[in-house]
Amino acid sequence: MLFEKISIIGVGLLGGSLGLAIRERKLAARVEGFVRRKEAIAECETLGVVDRASNDLASVLADADLIILCTPVEHMKSLLEPVVSSIKPGAILTDVGSVKANVVSELGPIVQSVGARFIGSHPMAGGEKMGAAESRADLFQHAVCALTPTGSSDIAALNRVTHFWSALGMSVIQLAPQLHDQLVCRASHLPHLVASVLADYVLDPKFPEEQRQLCASGFRDTTRVASGPVEMWRGILSENRENLTADIDAMIGKLAALKNALSANDSDAIEMLLKSGHDRRDAWLRQSEEGE
Repeated sequence: MLFEKISIIGVGLLGGSLGLAIRERKLAARVEGFVRRKEAIAECETLGVVDRASNDLASVLADADLIILCTPVEHMKSLLEPVVSSIKPGAILTDVGSVKANVVSELGPIVQSVGARFIGSHPMAGGEKMGAAESRADLFQHAVCALTPTGSSDIAALNRVTHFWSALGMSVIQLAPQLHDQLVCRASHLPHLVASVLADYVLDPKFPEEQRQLCASGFRDTTRVASGPVEMWRGILSENRENLTADIDAMIGKLAALKNALSANDSDAIEMLLKSGHDRRDAWLRQSEEGE
């Protein structure tokens, strides 16, 4: 038992899956969850993702040893700030946000003001379907979790958060918040944007109906993440907009090079561009499989 009470703030796919995994692995004596809608209270308790659900945030925070924020990143500060006094001194607070620099700089001082400790976390796990009903106890197994401590982070808290994610079956790495945002932008945020643009273009109603009929498994796989929740992704892309705009420019440069090769019918250049992506992806897949 790592903690007496763990509180999950926001019980959707990630929060619900955390609750199931924590309870299954007996990492806490009690798991409580905060939800906004009253009707979600019974749903969460029926699904067994938490021991108790409530829309009273202060009561969920009270006496918690570990608090995990699973809300959209742009709402974390406004949600936590009015009730921060409900957090007990010595408690640890972390999050699952996909962007870290702003979260760490905003939440760290707020949490420290009541004698608690904050460690930024980003478990690289999820799916395009949301809601507690989609929760899975194995969602975090064999995935990577990035922790983003700073020079002022409490080492004991960092060690406990590391132990927690490891106990869920994750490989834990540490990154500076700004570096995390740069790397995750390329690995997650840019692919989501590209998938959304591709789906919007190819499925435009201006094209004949046969266009949609010819979209098979390759198109489905390439655009899967475009079905993710729009509000959540709007916030993520906005929070990481500086990195994202730079990477969009770099992607445009890659596409322009391919376009020029096609216009010139330069088969060698086309093959070289395709082979580079092919070889790098295969090498990444082999490395990923070896790490499992």
